[in-house]
Amino acid sequence: MCGIVGIVSHEPVNQQIYDALLLLQHRGQDSTGIATADGPTFHLAKAKGQVREAFRTRDMRSLLGNVGLGHVRYVTKGDAANEQETQPFYVNAPYGIILVHNGNLTNTRELAEDLFHVDRRHVNSTSDTEMLLNVFATELQGQISGLDLDPDQVFNAVAQVHERIEGSYAVIAMIAGHGLLAFRDPYGIRPLVLGRRQTGMVGDDWVVASESLVLEAAGYEIVRDVAPGEAIFITPEGELFSRQCARNPRLVPCSFEYVYLARPDSIMNGISVYDARLRLGNRLADTIAEHMPLGDVDVVMPIPDSSRPAAMQVAQKLGIEYREGFYKNRYVGRTFIMPGQAQRKRSVRQKLNAMGSEFKGKNILIVDDSIVRGTTSKEIVEMARAAGANKVTFTSAAPPVRHPHVYGINMPSRAELIAHGKKIPEIGEVLGADHMIYQEIEDMKSAIIEGSDVTDLEMSCFTGEYVTGTVTPEYLEWLERTQLS
Repeated sequence: MCGIVGIVSHEPVNQQIYDALLLLQHRGQDSTGIATADGPTFHLAKAKGQVREAFRTRDMRSLLGNVGLGHVRYVTKGDAANEQETQPFYVNAPYGIILVHNGNLTNTRELAEDLFHVDRRHVNSTSDTEMLLNVFATELQGQISGLDLDPDQVFNAVAQVHERIEGSYAVIAMIAGHGLLAFRDPYGIRPLVLGRRQTGMVGDDWVVASESLVLEAAGYEIVRDVAPGEAIFITPEGELFSRQCARNPRLVPCSFEYVYLARPDSIMNGISVYDARLRLGNRLADTIAEHMPLGDVDVVMPIPDSSRPAAMQVAQKLGIEYREGFYKNRYVGRTFIMPGQAQRKRSVRQKLNAMGSEFKGKNILIVDDSIVRGTTSKEIVEMARAAGANKVTFTSAAPPVRHPHVYGINMPSRAELIAHGKKIPEIGEVLGADHMIYQEIEDMKSAIIEGSDVTDLEMSCFTGEYVTGTVTPEYLEWLERTQLS
């Protein structure tokens, strides 16, 4: 999970990209980078940390040009402490290409061999983004027959990239002197939204971003989602070209985007994230009513902020009072995306505070959006009891996370997942809850896709079924060994 944005405009884009990255900060807090193109010249600034602390006035002044891209990083591949792995990445041939990527490649072992022995390209990091960039550069070089570069050559190169790489990827790249390229993997696992702003001049302003809220905040009209397997190429003058570059594209977006990752005010793949979370609450309410006596519950409480819509619906549908018992410190990052279990655990108490007046002597039903490692959930149950709660029922608007997520979320190890190998009552015992209730898998799926054209979701962390079809038990064992070593 990262956040990416690319803009082609009739005016300087440095501030637009900075503002977009602020809106995407929830998608990654480890590092950030901005690159712009001023004619054939690239300008680049990147650093560890969040957007507000990474860029200074001198950085912004150096980012000249009307074409640019940006990235906020959440580490799933590579070294979180290594500044050299901060995106964007750059290669100087052909033409000069600079690229950002959201997702995870699942055939990096094979790519590393091919890049060295076949393509003769040196990759200077452990980042799969740098691998992707070099694969694209190799394929683009193979398409060039003269001095000029046309969109068909770019699209042919993207088609070859689809043939060579596996996994999830939403990509934005700049080709020096030629324009901005965006493309999405053949399953559309990671999101990418296209927007336009009419200028009254020759050519429009264009933006591509991970979430639609970026477009709306900057005054762009949402045109559509970039289709699975599709590539879009925009010239510096604002002329747009597009082509389907995959042989068998099929839209299977990541369910976790709607459960937790995306901001509620975004629309992706035609689905409102906020509406999806309301429907998740409705389905969860039915399951709660089926599994426990409702007279045993005094109040429903969310874990702010992403579970609030679901919790409100649970309370409304079950006719139970809704209360906010946890106060959130908004200056602490999202614990789920923090690297390292010790840091996550330490940050829970810094992030949330239980208000005793809302807990004392009450039977509390807590609604969370999901439970991954269980660190936060266990701490929350302890906080509720310490604040005076009589009984604590813990519920999740998502099903149990029992399997590694390999498509862009940092869940590589089954041993880290609290639900792996456990029955639901056993999970409740570990958390210290009196009752433990999860959303059903089919209920989650139907709640998310209801009313949309989407027919399937990527749900591998819940089901163990990997949509790309190439994630084997041997690969998962290798991934666990390398990620935990």
